[in-house]
Amino acid sequence: MGGTRTVPEHDRRDDARKASPPDAFWRFWAASTVSGAGTAVTALALPLVALTVLDATAFEVALLAAAGQVSWLLLSLPAGVVAQRVPLRRLQVALDLVRCAALGSLPLAWWLGTLTYPHLLCAALVTGAATVLFDIGNSTFLPAVVPARQLAARNSVMSGTHAVTDTGGPSLGGVLIGATGPVGALVVDAASYLASAVLLRTLPESRPAPRTGESALRLMREGRRYVTGHPVMRPCMIWATAANFLSAALLALTPLYLVREAGLDAVQLGLVLAMDGVSALAGAAVAVRVTGRLGTARGVIVSDLAGGALLLLAPLTTSAGNAYWFALANAGFAFGSVIGSITTRTYRQTQSPPELLSRVMATVRFVSWGALPLGAVTAGLLATCAGVHTALWTVCAAAPLPALYLFCTGVGRHRDLT
Repeated sequence: MGGTRTVPEHDRRDDARKASPPDAFWRFWAASTVSGAGTAVTALALPLVALTVLDATAFEVALLAAAGQVSWLLLSLPAGVVAQRVPLRRLQVALDLVRCAALGSLPLAWWLGTLTYPHLLCAALVTGAATVLFDIGNSTFLPAVVPARQLAARNSVMSGTHAVTDTGGPSLGGVLIGATGPVGALVVDAASYLASAVLLRTLPESRPAPRTGESALRLMREGRRYVTGHPVMRPCMIWATAANFLSAALLALTPLYLVREAGLDAVQLGLVLAMDGVSALAGAAVAVRVTGRLGTARGVIVSDLAGGALLLLAPLTTSAGNAYWFALANAGFAFGSVIGSITTRTYRQTQSPPELLSRVMATVRFVSWGALPLGAVTAGLLATCAGVHTALWTVCAAAPLPALYLFCTGVGRHRDLT
């Protein structure tokens, strides 16, 4: 008959791979690297603006961290539908420009003498919301241009690059803050998003999925049912949720503890945080070999358990003279976390039905990354009520628990994620 044929999702993905130029991945990688480096600078600059320019309280600093992450709880599920229906390149460019404008407004307000904590909080909320949509789109883009057999390697490249930007970003941020003040570092991040938008504009446009007439709520429910009914993805999602909760709590406490309790300056703080990126880079480099030798399931559990145990060293830091304990603890925690992240993400990308992939990724991030603001707020409340040192000890003592949970599930009974 003469009707139009609906192209299956896997055929459209194969067509996209064939149509994409050979360097499409590397241009995408370059855009992610540029914006990621600026974001790493801001991860240090924003709390220091709050602490040193606006004299924020411990809870206000934690609330600022939560504001940048709360959109994972509010927007990640609909973001999966948006990423499936909107041309991806157009979406990414627009979101980069939104983040550029939001962060660029902070140095301008500081220069005019009108910078306030609500303005800082609003900028964190806007950039966080744009980042949710952007990252969900990225998770859908990568499998569309990379063959399945290369996904683990490409995920390692992306994770390794992220580790490099995490390494250099805080160090650069510390130097910039020392030279120009914390607000000056925000100019770098605003410029990085503008550069990322220019690079992404050169990528080929991806075609959105054809409209099926199904409501967005039904599409989101399908993704949720698939993940929660899956014998491997469900426990891995719970593991990631617990790990992210603790990671966000640690991140919220780190500048408070190292600056106000241990007395580190901006440059020293940047160097300690850089160890996180060094170790994450090492984890990304060996992730495939570790899981190849131990098995994907055992590799995730063993790596995360070892990293959680090392985090117990962090509270031993009491001054700049023994900050190496915090650096070592943070490095071990990052090493284990990145191996688990790469392995479980690759499993979802290769094992999810193509037509469900964006919604599977959105569901997992809604639950697991939705724990980020909760972890940050919890850490702020605990620090306010019991003190920053007690709060840090509590978070570090709980760090091995996610790996122990995963070991006790069906995943722990197998060598590989199958």
